[in-house]
Amino acid sequence: MISYLTKFACISLVTLTFSGCGRLSQIGQEPELSSPTNGNEVFAMNVTPLPDTADVPDRAEGASLWTSGRASLLGDRRAGRRGDILTVVIEIDDSAEFTNSSERERSGSETMGIPNLFGLPQRLDGLFTRGGSLGEAVEFDSASRSAGEGTVQRNEQLTLRVAATVTEVLQNGVLRIEGSQEVRVNNEIRELLVTGYVRPEDISRQNSIEYDRIAAARISYGGRGLITDAQRPRYGQEIADTILPF
Repeated sequence: MISYLTKFACISLVTLTFSGCGRLSQIGQEPELSSPTNGNEVFAMNVTPLPDTADVPDRAEGASLWTSGRASLLGDRRAGRRGDILTVVIEIDDSAEFTNSSERERSGSETMGIPNLFGLPQRLDGLFTRGGSLGEAVEFDSASRSAGEGTVQRNEQLTLRVAATVTEVLQNGVLRIEGSQEVRVNNEIRELLVTGYVRPEDISRQNSIEYDRIAAARISYGGRGLITDAQRPRYGQEIADTILPF
């Protein structure tokens, strides 16, 4: 048993050592930005799209200054093909408040006696001391009371704008979008990730879409750097909080 515990302790120590080495190598250095040349967004932009017939003027429009293509002055320039870029507007201002209270009270009393049973109680009463009698053989009294009260208050506000890329066009015309943004300020990187599915008709004429029109939206806003490390508990504390039952 001791040998197994020793092996487990050694493995845990080695794991923590290697995980800490990655953090030690970043001491005194600014956190690096992720490479913008990798990912589904850049891959979708590099794919050559199929030619759009609306961009090719026919003979009737050959001599006209106004065409119906995407590049024309009055053309539809909203994102609709793989590799196109649109703006996602995130304006979250949610607040919720719940208050619940409950109270319950219950009381009961039970009394049972055997005053007459073929004369047996009278014969047994003489055996009891201090005036004992079977006339009041059993008596129960019970009372219970419970009360509870809870309050939940939450307020969230977030206003952001990020450019997203159409990475896939589904068979029904729905667009799958992905967007990422990184800003580094004073050794701290703020990251914003947006993914989801949108309908082409929900995209505005300004080629933007609000977050509440994105299906299966996944919005992540966080960061990494000195401030995030200071707010994050150490590995030992996380392991202790997970393992310890108290």
